[in-house]
Amino acid sequence: MTILPIITLPDKRLRQQSAAVEKVTPELLKLADDMLETMYDAPGIGLAAVQIGQMIRLIVLDIGTKTGDGKNPMIFFNPEVTWVSEEKSTYNEGCLSIPAFEEDVIRPASIKISYMDKDGKQQAMDADGILATCLQHEIDHINGKLFIDYISSLKRALVTKKFIKKQERRQRPSND
Repeated sequence: MTILPIITLPDKRLRQQSAAVEKVTPELLKLADDMLETMYDAPGIGLAAVQIGQMIRLIVLDIGTKTGDGKNPMIFFNPEVTWVSEEKSTYNEGCLSIPAFEEDVIRPASIKISYMDKDGKQQAMDADGILATCLQHEIDHINGKLFIDYISSLKRALVTKKFIKKQERRQRPSND
């Protein structure tokens, strides 16, 4: 397996819609395995293909490391939220594409999703708690949305400005 580079804010791809996966192929399954390896190495509990520069509707996650239940990797192709509860929950979220920044985010406490599994079969799943939060966070990624879109505009502007400045510093030629 390969650890892949993760793109970060302000990369414009993070704000683009990802394309649907027509068919699960051995290449896509290898990509999903590489994404899991990348996620574990980061470390994180979820990763969308867009975060490694692949503009397809593929997400991986494993909340077992966060809940103490051990590794339980999950792979979702073309995941879509089909229902959300009126009840809300708040989790402190972070993002591998916005490193070293966390903030409380309010989302639906329970959701239902539809997706294609690694065998190419259509599936449905009910989720609540941290699983629901993680799924919503990663599905947002493939829809061009980031968790900072749920925080105040002032905080969002400050964190975005910080990452733009960081990118500008990296792009400046050194004066050696």
